[in-house]
Amino acid sequence: MELLPDWVTGFVDGEGCFYVGINRHPEMTVGFQVLPEFRVVQHKNDIQILYALKRFFGFGIVCKNHDDRFEFRVRKLDSLLKICEFFNRHPLKTKKAIEFKRFQRILHWMKGKKHLTIEGLVKITETAQTMNRADSQALQQIMKELKEKTG
Repeated sequence: MELLPDWVTGFVDGEGCFYVGINRHPEMTVGFQVLPEFRVVQHKNDIQILYALKRFFGFGIVCKNHDDRFEFRVRKLDSLLKICEFFNRHPLKTKKAIEFKRFQRILHWMKGKKHLTIEGLVKITETAQTMNRADSQALQQIMKELKEKTG
């Protein structure tokens, strides 16, 4: 199955997700780990689309998501930056474009190692809180802890 860039953009507009998780991780410099990911979830009957996306981008994995659903997932920072390059050349059309811009901003900060400082992590957490799948209670608790660290 050969995918065209405009088709990929439209498909991701409807089915894709840009997500940034922030987890407690005591071994990290600031006590938290930032985990950005791009994913597209489909029913097992359409798993061939996920493998086609993997071939199209040249990286990522296809794995089980939940029950009878599978996902194409990208987590490596370098690969996520390539995803951003693609969507900058082939812009999303729906409100997902706003999520993408926030996601891209967080990746840029991570590339600059801002996630390894309290101040940078505060900016990342504030931005992640505005994204569509944000776990607001958990992020609010993280924000409270970070603000306590900054005094």
